[in-house]
Amino acid sequence: MKWSLQQLTVAKRKPFTFEEDIDVSSLKELNQDIRSVSPFHVKGEVNYTGSMITFQLEITGELILPCVRTLADVKFPIDLHVVEHFHPTSDYVTADVDHDEINFFEGEIIDLLPVIKERILLEIPIQVYADTEAERLAPPTGKDWGIVTEEEHSNRVDPRLADLAKFFEKE
Repeated sequence: MKWSLQQLTVAKRKPFTFEEDIDVSSLKELNQDIRSVSPFHVKGEVNYTGSMITFQLEITGELILPCVRTLADVKFPIDLHVVEHFHPTSDYVTADVDHDEINFFEGEIIDLLPVIKERILLEIPIQVYADTEAERLAPPTGKDWGIVTEEEHSNRVDPRLADLAKFFEKE
C-alpha cells in the first residue's frame, strides 16, 4: 500500500483507483484482545489537487475478539468508508481541510498501511458480547468458580453458615 508521488500524478488528470487485499495480522501485537485477523480488502480512489492528495477508502474485514462474559470467540466485522488527506510537510496548506485531519508526509512515498491499521484499531469496541449460541461454548466450571442459575443461588446455603442452619432445626 505504498505509492510514490510520481505514480500518483496520474490522479491529477483522472481519478486513480486501486483494489487490494492486505495482511494486517500485526494488529494482534498492538492490541492483545485481538485473537485473529482476516485479510482486509481495501478499495480506494485517489484525487490529487494542488499538493493535497485525498484517498477515499473502503476497508472491509473481520476480527476475532473475546466475549466479555464468556471469553468465547466473537466475529467482529469491520466495514469502513473513510477519507484520508495527505500533504507534504514542506508545502503550505491552502485546502479547506482541518489541519488535524491531514496526514503530513516527507519524501516521495506515501504509505497507507499505518493509517489503515489506525482506523481499524479505532473501530474496536471496549466490550464485545457473544450471541446465545457462542455463550453455550463457555466452560460451565473452572478452578474455584462455576456458573450458577438464580434459582440455585437462592436455594444454596453458604457452607460457612451450614452449622448455624442446623442449630435452628434442633428446636
